[in-house]
Amino acid sequence: MQSIKNIRKAWFVGIGGIGMSALARYFMYQGIRVGGYDRTDSDITRSLAAEGALITHDDSLSAMWEDAGLLVYTPAVPLSHPQISGAQERGMAVRKRAEVLGAVTREPFTIAVAGTHGKTSIATLIAHLLRSAGIGTGAFLGGIAKNFNGNFLPPGDNILVVEADEYDRSFLQLHPDLALISAIDPDHLDVYGDPEHLQAAFSDFAALLPGSGRLIVKKGLGLPAFAGREIMEYGLDREAPFRAANIRAGEGAYHFDFLAPGLKIEGLELPFPGIHNVENAVAAIAAALEMGVPADTIRWALPLFQGIKRRFEYRLKQDDVVFIDDYAHHPKELEMLIKSVREMYPGRRLTLVFQPHLYSRTRDLAAQFARALSGADELLLLPVYPAREEAIPGVSSEMIAEKLPAKKAEVIEKSDLIDTLRRRKPGLLITAGAGDIDRELQGIEDALKNRTP
Repeated sequence: MQSIKNIRKAWFVGIGGIGMSALARYFMYQGIRVGGYDRTDSDITRSLAAEGALITHDDSLSAMWEDAGLLVYTPAVPLSHPQISGAQERGMAVRKRAEVLGAVTREPFTIAVAGTHGKTSIATLIAHLLRSAGIGTGAFLGGIAKNFNGNFLPPGDNILVVEADEYDRSFLQLHPDLALISAIDPDHLDVYGDPEHLQAAFSDFAALLPGSGRLIVKKGLGLPAFAGREIMEYGLDREAPFRAANIRAGEGAYHFDFLAPGLKIEGLELPFPGIHNVENAVAAIAAALEMGVPADTIRWALPLFQGIKRRFEYRLKQDDVVFIDDYAHHPKELEMLIKSVREMYPGRRLTLVFQPHLYSRTRDLAAQFARALSGADELLLLPVYPAREEAIPGVSSEMIAEKLPAKKAEVIEKSDLIDTLRRRKPGLLITAGAGDIDRELQGIEDALKNRTP
């Protein structure tokens, strides 16, 4: 695509998405006027408007600028959208978000973090560690980083951290110099068809590295060896060259030592629950060391990491009620989330509200979802959030509920959620999902906070 240096105005269709909004902020940072459409109002669209973007919820062609030099769209929006099809008819440059992000990564040294889960936490922690070392690092993040209060960091030293999204093979558009792969669990089978083709796509992503590029991979993923390329394997496995050892939990944090060939960093502290977060930290530390971050910096910076909104985020933490919200939307993520909560609050009755994300994922992984969610004592399932998809006949949240004991799972409308929770008065509550369940959080918090005994 053409250099964005020649663009004065850009229009984004789906601007309220977490990835699209980060790219829109990059354009504004470059001095380009930004406008865009999103279906609904949100914290993200409001913050973009406050930063100077023109936001509209009108999807008509007349609502967009006629003189925009570029229209960027997300795959979550169909090509039949009036603004996309209209821009094409006008001869305007129309590009997918992945293609534009790929062009942005062409020049800087790019650290690309891929994986069916874990990539937001790892990418954000890498950016935090590099910036703590005084390395001017830019970032495109898939969540709102609390340390930075945003999902975009402007690059300073021509170094960029990006999340490499596997959906629609988007990550194959990137130009990584250091690549990291955290997980390859079955997902997006509507795109890949089967786990083997998903695995092949991750191999193709790793192959994008130049001859001097480095590859960091979680041990045991089964990726093929790449001729002439050193692979840095990490994990909690004793056989992993980069690993955590002497792990102990206490006082709301994990303490561990980091081991690597020829290096030991003792006494590290990570202020987050969940053993999977220790593994994510190991991955980020390996990348930070590769970028020249000193061990002493890692030791003092790690406890200062505040995490990402909607990643094991406490909404309420009182004696009588604990309310935790999380973005988990894949069976493996839900399994780890429930396990982490159980470790922190043993013996307490756990109520979980889950909003499935995508009809195709619900169809393909219904049995896996049921197994993962069975770890809760009480499960409230909201209707499937469609995102980019049309409804698939016969696919609904009932597909998950029917695989669980009748008294354990119940499917309810989102409009009934707060009243249901007000009646049931849960003492330990998790909300999870990647759809629009986050819009209910304040109402749930208020209902739990103000409930009568």
